[in-house]
Amino acid sequence: MPLSEQEQRLLDEMERHLMRNDADVVSADRGANTLSYRNIVYGSVIVLLGIAGLVVGVASSLIVIGVIAFVVMVGGVVLAFTPARGAAAARSASTGSRKPAPARSSASFMDRMNDRWDRRNEER
Repeated sequence: MPLSEQEQRLLDEMERHLMRNDADVVSADRGANTLSYRNIVYGSVIVLLGIAGLVVGVASSLIVIGVIAFVVMVGGVVLAFTPARGAAAARSASTGSRKPAPARSSASFMDRMNDRWDRRNEER
């Protein structure tokens, strides 16, 4: 179902407003936290070793082995979900042509959001 002319104009206006005021949201770097397949594989292997250690600890009634195996499992999960080291270097190389980010002000987050809201309402 096609949009009416008025709906199309309103949609275009909303899009321009979004691009102008929320350019940081629109142009966010989406590939910044890419996971490494190598880390996922190594993490999965470590989790499997931790599960095996946990089974051995429970079967032998040695609590220390079970606790250590659990810590190994947690470490494997953390390793599996850490982004690749090369992703940070590639990200900094790709953003080299962009202008630097503005310095953070000492105002609180809520103060900055209130100022932003006020500026938007003044434009209307």
